[in-house]
Amino acid sequence: MAQPKRRLCGTMQVHQRLLEIHPPFRAKQGAIEQFTARRMAMRFAARRAGPVVIPVVVHVIYRTPDENITTAQIKSQIAVLNRDYGAKNPDRTKTPAVWAGLIGDAGVQFALATRGPNGKKTTGITRTKTTETSFADDDGVKSKAGGGTASWPSRKYLNLWVCTLGGGLLGYAQFPGGPAATDGVVILNSAFGTTGSVKKPFNLGRTATHEVGHWLNLHHVWGDRQDCSGTDYVADTPNAQLPNYHKPKFPHVSCHNGPNGDMFMNYMDYVDDDSMFMFTAGQVARMTAALDGPRKAIGKPKR
Repeated sequence: MAQPKRRLCGTMQVHQRLLEIHPPFRAKQGAIEQFTARRMAMRFAARRAGPVVIPVVVHVIYRTPDENITTAQIKSQIAVLNRDYGAKNPDRTKTPAVWAGLIGDAGVQFALATRGPNGKKTTGITRTKTTETSFADDDGVKSKAGGGTASWPSRKYLNLWVCTLGGGLLGYAQFPGGPAATDGVVILNSAFGTTGSVKKPFNLGRTATHEVGHWLNLHHVWGDRQDCSGTDYVADTPNAQLPNYHKPKFPHVSCHNGPNGDMFMNYMDYVDDDSMFMFTAGQVARMTAALDGPRKAIGKPKR
């Protein structure tokens, strides 16, 4: 299957579907947003001590040998997540000077799980052979009946499913507060990590960085509206009209946000992997609120 030419994330379609078919999710979303707004108003007062280490399980769903990605490819993705969320990615220096002071360290680290749900040692990787040629954004990959495999308990693990996705999708995630059985992130196998089967322009692991951002309650920077009325609920990301694709030139002005324009190099826009390289302090505050609230059961401070 050909590599998508531009970024397409299915998270908001999944989000809207859950709001319709899972009534408790709508109520939880309201409560989570109220909690998040209160916590962000407190700025960084309630942040956990030390980086939070989140155990990760990677579920590889494959039909062909090429889809059964290597352990090295998986580890390369974990390394990217740790660089990006720790603001240690070398390309952060490409951030325009006007926003360089906003770059935020999320205080989060990711590690392949060493113990499974049964308490036994694990590599943090599961491998499941399927007869499906590709998966959609319908959560089918998250169950045996759908051709995939079930999640590990989402209160203890970040579940990442890696598979062949159809419809031009690079990935999708579930916001906090949704059903436990489908909680996690799905990533296209050829956009996962930095080695092995990855293909340009999504060969630097930034699809997972983007989708895990949703899992930590970040929205797209343009707010998923096309009339400048959208919001990502973060004050230090400029309002933008539409997603940006490929490799924009700074500044790109929309929604009367000149002179600096859209913050298209933010991980929560739709540009190519080599053109996104920052979270803001406000986004970090929002992710911290998720870890202090709806995701407080997962992870523990690094010793």
